[in-house]
Amino acid sequence: MPTFPQLSDALRLSRLAPSTSPVRMVLDTDTYNEIDDQFALVWALLSPEKLAMEAIYAAPFHNARSNGPGDGMERSYDEIHRLLDRLPGVYSGPVLRGSTEFMQAADRPVESEAAADLVERAMASPLDDPLYVVAIGAPTNISSALLLEPRIVERIVLVWLGGHPTFWPTAREFNLRQDMHASRLLFDSGVPFVMLPCATVASHLLATVPELEAYMAGRGAIGDFLVETFKGYSDDHFGWSKEIWDLAPIAWLLNSEWTPSVLEHSPILTEQMTWSIDRSRHLMRIATGVRRNPIFADLFRKVEVFSQ
Repeated sequence: MPTFPQLSDALRLSRLAPSTSPVRMVLDTDTYNEIDDQFALVWALLSPEKLAMEAIYAAPFHNARSNGPGDGMERSYDEIHRLLDRLPGVYSGPVLRGSTEFMQAADRPVESEAAADLVERAMASPLDDPLYVVAIGAPTNISSALLLEPRIVERIVLVWLGGHPTFWPTAREFNLRQDMHASRLLFDSGVPFVMLPCATVASHLLATVPELEAYMAGRGAIGDFLVETFKGYSDDHFGWSKEIWDLAPIAWLLNSEWTPSVLEHSPILTEQMTWSIDRSRHLMRIATGVRRNPIFADLFRKVEVFSQ
């Protein structure tokens, strides 16, 4: 395991404070895994007043929608382009393929276009202008970059949707459990880290078919695409709602009041996928809730404005 640079307490606290100015970011997304990454990617791209998207990375995943992590990454890569085709003129930066497998050991990075680009982009970032790395899938690409060049911990802020709160009886969650080696490294490396848990936080970002039909249907190709993607997740929409989990990290970046958070000591992720607390460890930021209504209102307004 490499030795990571140790940040001073003052620098760490400044990096963990919500930014009041626009930030440069990259987005690491397993876009085809479910239906929430699509909403998060569109919202981020339609928020140039606060977010300057520099690169988009396709992340691996493996579930019923893929034949393995490499296939999941390729399907996500294709889905990113389907979204961009419906957002003409919004983004002209690179879309890069990520890992074709999960990490096989704690000290074995998986090399990819995405990991290499993140290292290069982060190392070119000034110390007073860190690159925000927003990850909404298994963090294989991110942790691989950290292993390939440990010095990037001094030049990035990591914002991740994954895991559960440290008071929860288990840490077991899809993004986290897909790649345990990569997930554990996020907590152990000392990188300035903002975590958006799923249970009790992103789980409250629920939407319904009637709501999306009212506020997004007919709002251009991208509005219709998101509505149809959402509807396609279930055959029975009666009394049905669905979490749009991955909006949470974008919400924290756009307005931290929409995602209240606290500073906690970075927990230890055990082999049993539980949390062990050691209060001598470095601090990180963990969201404790979301204000669901202004989050969806901002997304709906931006899709409508873009469609006009």
